[in-house]
Amino acid sequence: MGFSGKATYAAGTDLPEVMEDVSDIVGIVSPFETPLLAHLGDAKRPAFSTIHEWVEDTLLPNTDSVNQTTFTPNAQDATSITVNNGSRFQVGDQVRPGNATEVMLVTAVAANVLTVVRRYGNTPASTLSNGLKLTILGNAALEGADAAAARYTNRARKQNWTQIFAATVEVTGTMQAVRQHAVRDELDYQKQERLRELLRDLENCVINGTAPASGQQGSSTTRRSMNGIIKQIATNQFVPGQNGFPAGGGAGTDLNENLLNAALRTTWDQSQGRIDTIVVNGFQKRRINQFVGTAARNFSPTDSRLSEVIGVYESDFGVCRVILSRWVPADTMLLLDSSRIEVLPLRGRSFSFKPLAHLGDASAGQVVGEYTVEFRNENAHALVRGLSTS
Repeated sequence: MGFSGKATYAAGTDLPEVMEDVSDIVGIVSPFETPLLAHLGDAKRPAFSTIHEWVEDTLLPNTDSVNQTTFTPNAQDATSITVNNGSRFQVGDQVRPGNATEVMLVTAVAANVLTVVRRYGNTPASTLSNGLKLTILGNAALEGADAAAARYTNRARKQNWTQIFAATVEVTGTMQAVRQHAVRDELDYQKQERLRELLRDLENCVINGTAPASGQQGSSTTRRSMNGIIKQIATNQFVPGQNGFPAGGGAGTDLNENLLNAALRTTWDQSQGRIDTIVVNGFQKRRINQFVGTAARNFSPTDSRLSEVIGVYESDFGVCRVILSRWVPADTMLLLDSSRIEVLPLRGRSFSFKPLAHLGDASAGQVVGEYTVEFRNENAHALVRGLSTS
């Protein structure tokens, strides 16, 4: 071919033989990460029904509270004490009122009224009050006595429902045949995109999902959906400055260490497990990073990188991995025991591509999966809401 004198920078309508310079990479900016699912990992087993159930149990409680406003003769000498749950006590129980050093011995139980020996074993006197916590130290059985009546707890069945996640893919024969920039197989590319979206939605529903108020199993007119983590936490819901929960920093709703540790301690009091996961959004993650103030940071003369990230928070009540998830509400912090959480697929219904019948010159199918979350012992987890977001 003879010399033309044309340059490549003149490419365009006047130089059709020069190919367009288009990168073979498709850039995706939309968020689709699933950090909580990645942290929890794959379930060890599937669900076997659209109603997934599990069994929970508790030990016999060893605490109760005084339910009495006046005492005879007085709050230091009264031997008849009304409590909230008399069935938790037995004759021979040693009981400590509040944080006092006094020990009381139960000599009779009649419904919710205890008869006790005050200052048992010459322990110092204390003052009773309505609502005071009573801790059962243990029972002292009589030598040679008949066996006491058996006591036990009832196991409870808890449940959640599976939710179908589906997205349709359709690519015309022409679209599949033509050569495209950065995409070798359009049908395969669309499958990947829809799968990313569904995984994103699965994590969002695991955190925020809600089942219908009735007909949870679903029907031809009722969509079946799962209850997420936030919906299932009932016992340990904390709001800064309310119901005895301490206020935070700033105006009282800023997340700080005092507030975090109060939630961890209260949850630990009720559960033999330990919180090992903190899940927050971007704003609250920055609050956690600020737990380490500038004055507390140490750098050597050779350090060339400034780090202001807390990925693990260690307290007396557990070592917690801090997970950043954009799907947690802005004013909320989740405190989770990850050993009690599993995201399960219905058997044979993990995410997969199901081809649909051809209706003309197009290939179509569905990316579909069906999942639920098994959230055991809701009182082993906690959430703090009402945190400041600015």
